[in-house]
Amino acid sequence: MDFSEACGAILAEVSGSLAAVSDDQIAALCNVIAGARAVFVTGAGRSGLVGRCFAMRLMHLGLTAHFVGETVTPRLRRGDVLVATSGTGETAGTCAMARLAAEAGGRVVALTAAERSTLGSTAELVVLVPAGRSRQYGGSLFEQSALIALEAVAFMLQQQLGATAESMDARHANLE
Repeated sequence: MDFSEACGAILAEVSGSLAAVSDDQIAALCNVIAGARAVFVTGAGRSGLVGRCFAMRLMHLGLTAHFVGETVTPRLRRGDVLVATSGTGETAGTCAMARLAAEAGGRVVALTAAERSTLGSTAELVVLVPAGRSRQYGGSLFEQSALIALEAVAFMLQQQLGATAESMDARHANLE
């Protein structure tokens, strides 16, 4: 397989996955985030990296956003939102954070490929990102699809909130 074929295979899988994501679930996620005082994001491994990207983009939009586990992450309070990413919906640490957030009165959103999972059963809202059979290794299809799905959510929120490239640039890191 050459580079072009590999890219084509990956793009076809991601396109199929994203085509199966519910517009209603994504709209509900946008509404939950837009109405939140603060958004916390969690995930482990590559799903966690996707979550970090999303938290950063929410910050660029002017929203209060944190990634769970950082030393500067504050207490989640009643009514805050936790967006938890896990392809399997069974990642122990992610499920534990979702349970703790729910116990603290937070709203839990699961972004997962497994609706019927520990994470899915803890969440108030499940955004299902299907990642069935893939030629790629492990959870690659979920992680790629989740990244694009959350970038689309950020883009939708940008429009909804009236954020401009200039307002987002003003929040972009300058110490890098």
